[in-house]
Amino acid sequence: MIMTMEYHNPVLLKETVDGLNIKPDGVYVDVTFGGGGHSAEILRRLGPDGKLFAFDQDEDALANALPDERFTLINENFRFIKRFLRFYGIKGVDGILADLGVSSHQFDVAERGFSTRFDAELDMRMSQKNDLSAYRVVNEYDDANLRRVFWDYGELKNAPALSRTIIEAREKHSIKTTDELKVILAKYLPEKVRNKVLAQIYQAIRIEVNQEMDVLKEFLEQSLEILNPEGRLSVISYHSLEDRLVKRFVKNGMFEGEPERDFFGNFSVPFKTIGKLIVPTNEEIKSNNRARSAKLRIAEKK
Repeated sequence: MIMTMEYHNPVLLKETVDGLNIKPDGVYVDVTFGGGGHSAEILRRLGPDGKLFAFDQDEDALANALPDERFTLINENFRFIKRFLRFYGIKGVDGILADLGVSSHQFDVAERGFSTRFDAELDMRMSQKNDLSAYRVVNEYDDANLRRVFWDYGELKNAPALSRTIIEAREKHSIKTTDELKVILAKYLPEKVRNKVLAQIYQAIRIEVNQEMDVLKEFLEQSLEILNPEGRLSVISYHSLEDRLVKRFVKNGMFEGEPERDFFGNFSVPFKTIGKLIVPTNEEIKSNNRARSAKLRIAEKK
């Protein structure tokens, strides 16, 4: 059963796929398959000799596999993109699409623990194969690591206070659910900014659980290796941490420092930026709330 639209309403669908500049006989990769909306649009533009590979580590997404002989769905984290494409005999591709973050489906399934709207066990794993869960982060991390998570991934200035409050509470009994965590941290959640701060706290824990920043770095480095010359990279990010990494990498092929200059003082960079930053229209945001913070960057390998 294909349940694309209910599972996940694709963000910036036309713009993201347009950015790939699809060749009918090309090889493309959608590393965040989800409900299959972006993949379906890529397949619509491919000819009979084109190929599309998609990745999704969430087993729930397998139910959305597209019945098309040009399509292959790989149930793995996209940090392993190079390894699994090689398994299928693919060494170079013409375009890669990534729609980062959590899918609408993962937010809407209460028991996954991603949403601030529902009470659920502290989980937040995008893949149920992962050992690390939100429960383990909240109940087992020491003060320094909890502070690091809240500061680095939630950009929360009161990270030390949040960490101390959690550690004091769990000394009495373990913290098992999202509602228990909200009650423990209630004094840091004034009504005016409650939803915003909760979203930052959840984001921080989720990024740590799923190693999202490490995964993104590994993916971007591999994308540079496997893209053919003039191959396109089309990436949607949803928060400043992701967007800064993507922006910096497509600008100079590095996450830190500056690229070396040649004899003439020019930078040698691997990508050419295509167009300007793209954000959703007000109409798209009205029809799909998840789009409100989306940023699309497109680059072409030189």
